[in-house]
Amino acid sequence: MSSTLEALVSNDEVRAPAPGWFHLLVAADHLVAPGDVIGELEVLGRIVRITAPRVHGLVKLDKRPSLARRPVGYGELLFRIATDVAIAGAGATADPSTSRTTDGLVFRAPTSGRFYGRPSPDKPAFVEVGRELATGATVCLLEVMKTFHRVTFGGPDMPPRAKVRELLVADGADVNQGDALLALEPVS
Repeated sequence: MSSTLEALVSNDEVRAPAPGWFHLLVAADHLVAPGDVIGELEVLGRIVRITAPRVHGLVKLDKRPSLARRPVGYGELLFRIATDVAIAGAGATADPSTSRTTDGLVFRAPTSGRFYGRPSPDKPAFVEVGRELATGATVCLLEVMKTFHRVTFGGPDMPPRAKVRELLVADGADVNQGDALLALEPVS
């Protein structure tokens, strides 16, 4: 079995490609494009990344997702995708890294790693929608090889202050250098 499997798709449903313990890595209303990592599946003690099939749309969850992993069987429903015309058109751009949420001011990951939006599970999030950020404010932690790196707001392309418009990454998701983490609007 490879370290990456593509999820199954049937109409608007994304389904498990194999049996195992599934951990969802995308949040509700997250825009999914082909090849995006949507979760992890533990199969016989081995972690396999699950990627989105050839589908563009927003993640629609039937219930609030659990932070824990859950057992799934082959072909079991993981979540639904909203693929109405407006979303499908937005996802069909020439550059797959662009989406409806990356228009305007965006804060991007300075390095690759696993995204954590809070210092520990029982602590409040570093950043919330509507919160104002100033240069030096902690945005997240990125875990790289079991080492946590604090990511702070700022940089040559960032204004001194900005308001968080949208969180673009689910807690626990893997991100690559340059991936959009936050959609922002400048504060004057």
